[in-house]
Amino acid sequence: MMTLREVEGAGHARYTYRLRVSSTARTALEAEWTRCRWIWNECCARSKKAHADEEKCGPARLDKMLTEARTANVWLREGSSVPQQQTIRDFAKSRTKALKDIKARLPQHRRAGMPKYKKKHAADPTLNYTQRGFRLKDGRLHLAGGIVLSLAWSRGLTKPPSSVRVYRDSLGHWYASFVVVTTTETLPATGRAIGIDWGVKKTATTTSDAHDLPHPQHGKTAGQRLACYQKRMARRKPKRGQAGSKGYREAKRQTAKLHKKIARQREDTGRKWAKRVVRDHDRLAVEDFRPKFLAKSTMARKAADAAIGVTKQALIRMASKYRRELHLVHPAHTTMDCAQCGARTKHALPLSERTYTCTVCGTVSPRDKNSARVMLVRAGLNPAGADRVRAAGPPVHSQREPGIPAH
Repeated sequence: MMTLREVEGAGHARYTYRLRVSSTARTALEAEWTRCRWIWNECCARSKKAHADEEKCGPARLDKMLTEARTANVWLREGSSVPQQQTIRDFAKSRTKALKDIKARLPQHRRAGMPKYKKKHAADPTLNYTQRGFRLKDGRLHLAGGIVLSLAWSRGLTKPPSSVRVYRDSLGHWYASFVVVTTTETLPATGRAIGIDWGVKKTATTTSDAHDLPHPQHGKTAGQRLACYQKRMARRKPKRGQAGSKGYREAKRQTAKLHKKIARQREDTGRKWAKRVVRDHDRLAVEDFRPKFLAKSTMARKAADAAIGVTKQALIRMASKYRRELHLVHPAHTTMDCAQCGARTKHALPLSERTYTCTVCGTVSPRDKNSARVMLVRAGLNPAGADRVRAAGPPVHSQREPGIPAH
């Protein structure tokens, strides 16, 4: 299985592959993770001590700590220094982000939080290797320290990877995630533009009926099975301080497995739809919708099942990959404006009212279809049949590849 995800930094992507891990390799990976976890916890202790003593605790001081620890401990020297150094880099990055949020006086719920200790039975193994710590040979992954892993190649890498992350998920499956430089492709020009409005009844309503994305309801479909596993967990939940029974652990594993399946279905649906939209249109006007606020509403469950955020990110990645012109339109007043004449209603429409009727020009259309056309008008991509009127609204953010002219 392979998934493509955008990572930090422009022009990079992750290619994730399932690993076939032998018992020998599994023992070596877990031993390597034990060393890295000890280093992370030691960094946490050093950070707390530095804060109490009002001293600095930067990467240079932590590197010195690692050198001293490897000199004094034979079991640390038995492991590779590459993942251990990357553990310090990850810790420093996490600590810097937390201190930045504190300095910026962000609200407590928005702060990243200081790095915490990783417990032996609570943290899943994660090992990071730079280019000098791994190599690909004969279709197998060779890690520093003599660890050899077989990959389930579903497709080849587009370019040589710059780093790899080897990790284990909650189900006990091992994966290798490679970071590679992304390559852009050029699709044939179609001369068509599309406006996209996000919603709950339909995940995406567009100006083209053939490209509407109905609510997939992956979570609702699996809801009965999920409730069954969760009830088993509740019945067999161990008392505080006691280990869970075999039945409890199995029910927990089945719950995690089903959650992962639902997440993959949502991601797959959004990616396939985004590929079809980008392939058939040159210019896209997309509502810059932030679905986070829906988590506090009565539509939280249905909105989460729609996976608007995942679908939106897939659309942005596809547009960037295939060099399509993308406009992110501010969602303010998009349900109140008329796409035909640009007039704005005096009052916001309630959610129960699904038909938009303009009191100025008399246009009657489905509410979401009108909003999708407003996206095109605000982005300057006037749809067929609309007057040459640009609805007033917040500024539009455009994302175009270098060399693509603005329209």
